[in-house]
Amino acid sequence: MKVLIQRVKEASVTIENELYSSINAGILALVGIEKGDTLEQVQKAAKKITGLRIFPDENGKMNRSLIDICGEMLIVSQFTLCGDCKKGTRPSFDKSAEPQIANELYEKFIEEVSSYGIKTAHGRFAAMMDVALINDGPVTFMIEM
Repeated sequence: MKVLIQRVKEASVTIENELYSSINAGILALVGIEKGDTLEQVQKAAKKITGLRIFPDENGKMNRSLIDICGEMLIVSQFTLCGDCKKGTRPSFDKSAEPQIANELYEKFIEEVSSYGIKTAHGRFAAMMDVALINDGPVTFMIEM
């Protein structure tokens, strides 16, 4: 499981030219589910990301979590995070989980994040989406479980 997180001032998903979901300050999480990923990994990732101290305190140091700031999270399925670009010029997606399993774990990730009291929004699994954000920092981390 790979989750690319970005600290944002706001973010949104548009599908077929219509606003689908949006958040205010918080985290945009791009989620890639790989073959063999488990519910346990999803739970660990949700706990890690919601508690990760990447937001500034009163002294400007990264010392507050998403929970601490009552931030929001926009969660977007991103199977291309599982792409392997080591050989040739076309990525291989052999490591990506089958769509049904990936969707189930993606939905579980949304549920897990919500269980921490985080207001969540999300994209639509397997849809072509326009993702817009105002990056805060920029602050970006790759979380691998």
